[in-house]
Amino acid sequence: MPIHREEVEDLRPLEFREPKEVLNADKLYTIYEIARLLQGLEVDAELDVETENVLLDWAIPWMMTHTEAFVFAEPRDDDEPGYYGLATE
Repeated sequence: MPIHREEVEDLRPLEFREPKEVLNADKLYTIYEIARLLQGLEVDAELDVETENVLLDWAIPWMMTHTEAFVFAEPRDDDEPGYYGLATE
C-alpha cells in the first residue's frame, strides 16, 4: 500500500553513479559483485538470497542503462556467471 509522504522523515533524490565510480578498470566482476558494489558493500559480502535478489533488481537495469561502458567475458566454467568490466576504448 502507498504511504503518505509525511510518514517519511528522510527523502533523498534517486541517484545512480557512473560505472567508472563503481568499478576498477583493471578488474572484471560478476553481476553479483557489481550489485554489491553499487550498494557500497564488499564484493564478497555474505548475503541471503532475498537480499541478493533485491540488489540484482537494481544492478541489472543500471548495467542496461550504461551498456556502452561495459565489456563482457565468457564464464570460465559452465556453472559460473560471466564477467563484466569497464570498456577502455
